[in-house]
Amino acid sequence: MKNVLVGALCLGLVVAGCGGGAKPPAQQGGAGPSGAPGEGAEDKVLNVYNWSDYIEPSVLADFTKRTGIKVNYDVFDSNAVLETKLLTGHTNYDVVVPSAPFLKRQISAGVFQKLDKSQLPNLKNLDPEMMKQIAVYDPDSDHSVPYMWVTSGPGYNVGKIQERMPDAPVNSLRMFYDPAVVSKFKDCGVSVLDEPPEIVDTVLIYLGKDPRAQSLEDLKAAETVLLAMRPYVRYVHSSRYIDDLANGETCLALGWSGDVKQARDRAKDAGKGIEIKYAIPREGTIMNFDMLAIPADAPHPHNAHLFINYLLEPEVAAKNSNLVKYANINTASTPMLVDAVKGDPNIYPPPDIQAKLVPEPPRSHEYQRLLTRTWTRFKTGQ
Repeated sequence: MKNVLVGALCLGLVVAGCGGGAKPPAQQGGAGPSGAPGEGAEDKVLNVYNWSDYIEPSVLADFTKRTGIKVNYDVFDSNAVLETKLLTGHTNYDVVVPSAPFLKRQISAGVFQKLDKSQLPNLKNLDPEMMKQIAVYDPDSDHSVPYMWVTSGPGYNVGKIQERMPDAPVNSLRMFYDPAVVSKFKDCGVSVLDEPPEIVDTVLIYLGKDPRAQSLEDLKAAETVLLAMRPYVRYVHSSRYIDDLANGETCLALGWSGDVKQARDRAKDAGKGIEIKYAIPREGTIMNFDMLAIPADAPHPHNAHLFINYLLEPEVAAKNSNLVKYANINTASTPMLVDAVKGDPNIYPPPDIQAKLVPEPPRSHEYQRLLTRTWTRFKTGQ
């Protein structure tokens, strides 16, 4: 779900993790005699932890220009990585971007602070109908604000897929979960996201099951499907596939909509004749919301509120969506979206397609534990 142009960020910002010598956020911003950050530096620093490939670089530069607040920007590529940091505490991050299904237990664990909505006047720009769907994760949006929403489905190299299977069901989850189909693409490279709940839920949709049921019997059936297709999967990763699709290193990825469209744009810019497409599966798929939240121990909570409110400005929301090719729920930004984004049914699906999308459900601790075991067996192929 997302380090657009990390090199560009490195030029104008202090970006944690941008190079081998970069300091982690906890060490940046100057220090007093005791080693703690100096008071002045704290006032003008913001530490952000976001998905890779998930922001327009000029958005950060413009925020610094407007406020004088230096942004330390770090990236991750799975919810598991973020959650581990949050649960161990002392992240030193001010704004993080968890996916909505993880919120419920993270809120229960006390890892986020309550938002001060008086500092977020741009909440008025958000689609009230979409906010109702998000309420299942965070009632009244007390701890989080939506950033983008995504779907997962087939991203594919048109030429390589047609060479191997002219009648390939490219708009279906059969591309991955029917061994007779996915086996045809083993040689040109298949990948899936390293997001256990989301991938398992797409298997359940493929099987005609309801992911919200949290049925252990259904989970076993999903595991059977995953183990059967595992021999044909080159790797499991949540960001590597963007460049690999764009460069022709792989030909099929179960990926996020915006990531695949970024791969499409990179392939086009490279001028090597590689055509990349994305399709929302005809069976339906998972829709997911990525949220902006402030860790309980955030060192700069006021700056965090300023940044979140800034991201909710219509112009800023549109700038991000126009580059990263993900939908936002900021209705005030819609007129500012380019036609290639707002007119793309795989980014903003029409009502008949959206009706088939299933918001990824929050899960009980017991079900999540068993799902994690299933995923371990899948990744190891055992």
